[in-house]
Amino acid sequence: MRIAPDLLQQIVDHARREAPYECCGYLRLDGAGRAVEVVEVENIERSALRFDMDSRAVLAMGNAMDDGGVVIYHSHTRSEPRPSQTDLQFAANWPGVDWLIVGLKDDEADVRNWRIADGAATQVEVEVDAGAQS
Repeated sequence: MRIAPDLLQQIVDHARREAPYECCGYLRLDGAGRAVEVVEVENIERSALRFDMDSRAVLAMGNAMDDGGVVIYHSHTRSEPRPSQTDLQFAANWPGVDWLIVGLKDDEADVRNWRIADGAATQVEVEVDAGAQS
């Protein structure tokens, strides 16, 4: 996945605004795997340990998948940006979708991208592309 620095910053800013609760949302991708839009979604759980999206957001995300793809994002406010057991279970509903997790445990945000399949997570590169249009 390639993302412009300002779009990545928008996600980090969203995570910081929502802390101490987890934030959530998704990136709309074009056909070449470039992020073109950040879609912030309300975490209806209002929890520091988990997130959930309402049905309208899930439907919109499904439509965006048909248009070019999505990357789901959320934050971990007190732990490393690695998929939790809850994340692994939730990901089973979204096969083939990458997961961007923003870790806010330390002062500096730590952003990592994961591909989750069959209950296992593999870290994949996030290419921050200064030349990308947002």
